[in-house]
Amino acid sequence: MSVQRSAAVVGAGAAGLCAAKHLMAKGMDVVVFEIGTRLGGLWVYENDNGLSPTYQSLHVNSENRVTAYQDFPFPDSAPIYPDHVQMAQYLEDYATRFGIRDRIRFQSRVASVEQDKAAGWLLTLADGSRHRFDAVVVASGHQGVPRHPPFADDFKGEYLHSHSYRVPDPFRGKRVLVIGAGNSACDIASDICTVTAATTMSARSPVLLMPRMFLGVPTSRVLGKLEKPWMPWAIRRRIRELIARMAHGRMEQWGFVTPKTRTHPAGHHLLIGHFIWNRIKARPGIASVSGDTVAFVDGSFERFDTMIAATGYQVHLPFLSQTLSPLREPWLELFHQVVRPGAPGLYFVGFFNVSGGGNIRMMDDQSQWVAALEAGEVGLPDAQRMRRSILSEREAIVRLYPDSPRYALELDPRVYRATLAAEMREGARRAAGRKPHAAQA
Repeated sequence: MSVQRSAAVVGAGAAGLCAAKHLMAKGMDVVVFEIGTRLGGLWVYENDNGLSPTYQSLHVNSENRVTAYQDFPFPDSAPIYPDHVQMAQYLEDYATRFGIRDRIRFQSRVASVEQDKAAGWLLTLADGSRHRFDAVVVASGHQGVPRHPPFADDFKGEYLHSHSYRVPDPFRGKRVLVIGAGNSACDIASDICTVTAATTMSARSPVLLMPRMFLGVPTSRVLGKLEKPWMPWAIRRRIRELIARMAHGRMEQWGFVTPKTRTHPAGHHLLIGHFIWNRIKARPGIASVSGDTVAFVDGSFERFDTMIAATGYQVHLPFLSQTLSPLREPWLELFHQVVRPGAPGLYFVGFFNVSGGGNIRMMDDQSQWVAALEAGEVGLPDAQRMRRSILSEREAIVRLYPDSPRYALELDPRVYRATLAAEMREGARRAAGRKPHAAQA
């Protein structure tokens, strides 16, 4: 009689819930450890786990049908781009539908994850209790610890990271500089500019502001029709440039620079309107900061009351030792962003940014792979081959994307999903004829 295998999942956000669901479907005994008192992770406004960056006006930036889990679509009544309240409810409904809620231990902070000398893994909680599992899935997220710009301490006005931003009213009548041109920066600038004395966005890197809707449908659908898998990136980039130009004009007319390499898509449905009404203006990167005065790389200067840094996040894995942690700032040494070579049974789900489409759909793909590995249905290549693959993927990111820490986690969803599908097929061939779990030994 076989013994039921067990798995711990660290975090009850979108990634952790998904991982738990797929592992449970393979018959594993799953426990989800959550720091706070709510499931839903970053989508819970003012989450008491202290890690959520959600602001009051937040909506998802990918349409609901590509944001949803593959087997759990949003209800027909949901808007095309749900807000954080609807997202949190969606995750609650998902947990209820698949019986995950009863597997969650709330207010359970994982203090350490260690390899058991016998086999499997030992988790120590903050209360001192210890628990043994055959496998561990780290799904604690990567948007909980802000990455601050190097000049943050030089600014003597009011400073905050976008992680702390919630509502526009505290900035009423102030001159505000928003650093960055990603989705959070676009959202926050659009949010506050109706109450501030002046709102400025500083964009160090080129940016292509894509419309959320084009020709009456989500822009992702248009791109899905026009872009083909065989197209080189130069053609796909040109298609996106043309759509952005038809919707917004040239980036240069608003003070930005059109990118010539791959960049993470950004935008807000009201942003360009605020530029038209002169509520927002753009400046280039920052050269230096002194007191409340900011010098830009074009030689201009301006004084500000407040600086909001939408400068991304650092991956934080305090419960893993240096030996076990895959973090080599800013990179994660993970095979296909999931498997830690040399640590059988330790997996990571949700540690990526997508260059289009929805994060949740790719969490589904990752979780299916993890569950198949734990069920012995697929196997892994040896550690040396996995490390070669990691290096190859890293070199591709360096070659294709701007030199910025945020791109260390960037994935093209079309390429990545095809890669995982191929790995599943190859892994099934490896597992054929082997005893269950031999591929992870």
